[in-house]
Amino acid sequence: MSEKINVAVIVGSLRKDSVNRKAALALAKLAPENVNLRIVEIADLPLYDEDVEAAGVPEQWARFRNELRASDAVLFVTPEYNRSVPGALKNAIDVGSRPYGSSSWEGKPAAIMSLSPGALGAFGANHHLRQSLVFLDMPVLQQPEAYIGNAFGLFDEAGQFTSESTKAFFKTFIDAFARWIGRHSPRHEVRAA
Repeated sequence: MSEKINVAVIVGSLRKDSVNRKAALALAKLAPENVNLRIVEIADLPLYDEDVEAAGVPEQWARFRNELRASDAVLFVTPEYNRSVPGALKNAIDVGSRPYGSSSWEGKPAAIMSLSPGALGAFGANHHLRQSLVFLDMPVLQQPEAYIGNAFGLFDEAGQFTSESTKAFFKTFIDAFARWIGRHSPRHEVRAA
């Protein structure tokens, strides 16, 4: 049996019952058996400020950076706010990328799923996030693209899929990401189900 692949999941929405969190949890259930997805919380991260860092790293920043460093890859699941990522997600990116030269993101394979109640599937947030990940030297999964529109109807109250075709797409996406991690993290052998 091959080693477990640990994927840090960053959910851009802070709402406990958000459709983005439901999507992240659904992806975790569909992942290949040797891929472990775990949500890394961002709601408690103080805003990044170099003066705060100089005075002493807040415990929340240290926890977040350590969780990222312990992961083999990162999955972002996010809504779109004003054609970009939510402020909490941008702050998490900044916190994880500092101090300069010690980024916790560097080199980690990544994937993005964006969800929206509208028809565009948070396309703007997805592509804005890609710009940051390129700078952070994270190889980002290109196919399949995952812009999920009309997202409020995807799950029932228990978080179960309302459509088999949606479930099939989520499975295709997470399997492709698992293969991507294997390609960019050679110590891992990936078994997509």
